[in-house]
Amino acid sequence: MDFDEYRRHDATGLARLVAEKQVSAAELLQVARERAAEVNPRINAIVRDVPCTADEERTGPFAGVPFLIKDLGQDYAGLPTSNGSRSLQAVPAVEHSTVVQRWLDAGLAIFGKTNLPEFGAKAISEPDAWGPARNPWDLTRTPGGSSGGSAAAVAAGIVPAAGANDGGGSTRIPAACCGLVGLKPGRGLTPLGPGAGEMMHGAAVQGVVTRSVRDSAALLDVMAGGEPWGPYQPGMPSAPYSSVLGQDPGRLRIGVRVPSAITPDPHPEAYAAVAGAVRALTDLGHEVEELAEAPFDDAALAREFLLAWFVYIAWEVRDAKQRSGAPDTAFERDTRIMAALGNATTGVDYLDAVERRHQHARRLSTYFESYDLLLTPTLATPPPKVGEFELPAALRVAADALLRTGTARLLTRTPIVDDMVQKNLGWVPYTQLANVTGRPAISLPLHQTADGLPLGVQLVAPLGGEALLLQLAAQLEESVPWADRVAPL
Repeated sequence: MDFDEYRRHDATGLARLVAEKQVSAAELLQVARERAAEVNPRINAIVRDVPCTADEERTGPFAGVPFLIKDLGQDYAGLPTSNGSRSLQAVPAVEHSTVVQRWLDAGLAIFGKTNLPEFGAKAISEPDAWGPARNPWDLTRTPGGSSGGSAAAVAAGIVPAAGANDGGGSTRIPAACCGLVGLKPGRGLTPLGPGAGEMMHGAAVQGVVTRSVRDSAALLDVMAGGEPWGPYQPGMPSAPYSSVLGQDPGRLRIGVRVPSAITPDPHPEAYAAVAGAVRALTDLGHEVEELAEAPFDDAALAREFLLAWFVYIAWEVRDAKQRSGAPDTAFERDTRIMAALGNATTGVDYLDAVERRHQHARRLSTYFESYDLLLTPTLATPPPKVGEFELPAALRVAADALLRTGTARLLTRTPIVDDMVQKNLGWVPYTQLANVTGRPAISLPLHQTADGLPLGVQLVAPLGGEALLLQLAAQLEESVPWADRVAPL
């Protein structure tokens, strides 16, 4: 099999070829590795090899399909999980993560781990540990984050799907940047053990980035379900997710919102992306209505999300130090700034931010009493340039001085906080809602900018709405097909 033929198939299609003995698993792995050798030096998507032999016996629905996992939250026994940090590059995992074991049991041939920002803390993937990942659609642009390496690898054709996870948009943002499908399942549906029961109070979930809706559905079937040591026994669908594709979801009522309190004037391409989705949905017979205001307090949600995020990063840094013995200098400046902000937050303020999530969930559930889904852009701008979010020189100098002297708590009195809020969320203000409220959401590659860059649209569903999202996504995939859009790398 040559690369052009390999690239024409999604994971489901490749698995069928292997099952029918039209191609061997060894051939697929060879093509994937050759493609990685060709393009990875330019996109820096894969940062660690995983032992994988072509003659290994594999069974399951994806037997023999090449696959990559993210180097965060997806442990592979015996190999380090760096979390994008220099501090953890030499600390091996003692066992497979549950989700990794499920992928292996499904027959996927895992041969590498992918790039991400340190601790997954940004919507771009530019860690000091591995260097920046780049977008195959334009090497000067970011593939997004935090699952940026996975998205870049799929968009570049190395693999048809790859592991991702999502604590604030980390599956959907890279999918939107790279022209892929990115489904964030609802809270607790996919496992985070055995190393953790839940992450970020349940805001983070495991997932994948794919090129097709059917792959997203079939891989969710592989991942979904609780584990004995987990905090939840999730409600499972009455039938596999892959079985609902092609079923008519009925006439849906969908609310649309583009402006955000963080970004009141999104890029015209964000409006164009939503306008195209509205036309497609209307043509399919759905009722689409523009909302006069957001169905939640997006400004408050953003502040509370980041406050909790900073505290979580402070814990991540402390945990990494305890596990590795790493000094402060093993962590990036921005990470140390976020950790300092987290350490400066009182326990009462942190708990207040976490408890307020219930208010956002309640307002959103009230919205879903009248609407079936919420439609937004996934990004407020086209994918930014690599290096665009580097702190200004004056703030770098000030931050370094405060970090060096142990007075980093004073950062709360500088413009650095507002600067980080705007740069972290200003171009991605839409995705945190689904994490904070625990609702499922999906990004679909329905739009390309005038410059040929992907810019996805997001659909958010009520609890248990994964099947509905996949049904509608399959409808849209058929009416506005994207399979023939190939990154020019």
